[in-house]
Amino acid sequence: MIHESSVRIPADHPSFAGHFPGRPIVPGVVLLGLATRALADALGRQVPPCGIASAKFLRPVGPDTELRIRLTESGTNWRFDILAGDDCVATGVLRVDPA
Repeated sequence: MIHESSVRIPADHPSFAGHFPGRPIVPGVVLLGLATRALADALGRQVPPCGIASAKFLRPVGPDTELRIRLTESGTNWRFDILAGDDCVATGVLRVDPA
């Protein structure tokens, strides 16, 4: 199963205040949160406890960037790719415990 969604992090998002003043970028934890929320949407329910099998942050993401989150299922693992245009900005694998 493949699931895709999109989101834009607004310039007034509170994480930009400290990450980094004068040259704000979306923190990695926010990107991981986007991936887990997209997974909850794909499953149609809250995500049971999961682990991050891997995560790579490939490029910085600035405010108001349109992001696409693509999820691909492989058993209890879900690969995520977060894209800004054609550029992959983050990728990894979430491990989900069966519910």
